[in-house]
Amino acid sequence: MRYRLGDILAFVQVMETGSISTAAQRMGLSKSVISKRVTDLEAALKVELLHRSTRGVVATDKGTAFYQRARSIMQQLDLAAEELMEQAGGLCGSLRISVPMTLGTAYLGPILFSFISRHPQLELALDLDDRVTDLPGEGYDLGIRIGRLRDSSLVARKLAISRRIVCCSPAYAKHAGLPKTIEELADHACIGYTNVSPGQIWQFDPAEPHGTPRSLAVRSRIVTNNGEAMRDAAIAGLGISVLPMFIVAKALASGQLINALPGARPVADAIYAVYPRNRHLPKKVRAAIDHLAVAFEGELPWERELKA
Repeated sequence: MRYRLGDILAFVQVMETGSISTAAQRMGLSKSVISKRVTDLEAALKVELLHRSTRGVVATDKGTAFYQRARSIMQQLDLAAEELMEQAGGLCGSLRISVPMTLGTAYLGPILFSFISRHPQLELALDLDDRVTDLPGEGYDLGIRIGRLRDSSLVARKLAISRRIVCCSPAYAKHAGLPKTIEELADHACIGYTNVSPGQIWQFDPAEPHGTPRSLAVRSRIVTNNGEAMRDAAIAGLGISVLPMFIVAKALASGQLINALPGARPVADAIYAVYPRNRHLPKKVRAAIDHLAVAFEGELPWERELKA
């Protein structure tokens, strides 16, 4: 019995989605068809690829190794087909992008949707998640990262500077008072972010030019892995937080939040478009990055909202 390409495609989808049912939905087939295709592939290869249980499927060691090779080959086939199709027309194929949750829903989504609308043959899979994804390992074409980059295996293009601010609600300021110095922040209830170390969040520009950034260890009364939840906790008067302007601009403009420490500026982050280091950058990825770069030229949209 020889393996069939459709069986390999089904197995790759199961691996990438983590379940037979989700793979079936993505491929527009029934669960029984996907299950049979994977079973047929195992029979053809004479090896078990997946451990099945009532809780789902888990790849065997051989299944993981086969998936990595098969996915790489499928990506090369897709790239070859897309290159031929692009010679006859515009951008085509699928574009899988990982973006942070709040920046994606508030700003990047509309920007990317306008890009997709210009290219009818291009498909978009937009994943919104604040965790740092493994772009090549999870099959992403492109990612948006905020902060200081550490992964040298990725190519990065800076899109914008993301300013941050120390903020709290007027009610909290009335109840607890406002800090006069960075050091006094340690005496306040603070709202922390769990996806990076506290030292990265509570870090401020140096007092003197070319000096060393000032860091502060604070006690976080509330911690969460989402910036919007941090903002809402601050609006509720539960403490002081350091947040990006793109999350709090509207709340600052409406008066729900105020600058709690005007005399100090948190170290700004950068917003990057990052992608795996390949010998050939697909035309669709380059076009998407160029579109994002143009959208972030000049005054940033959340900075305009702050002035409104």
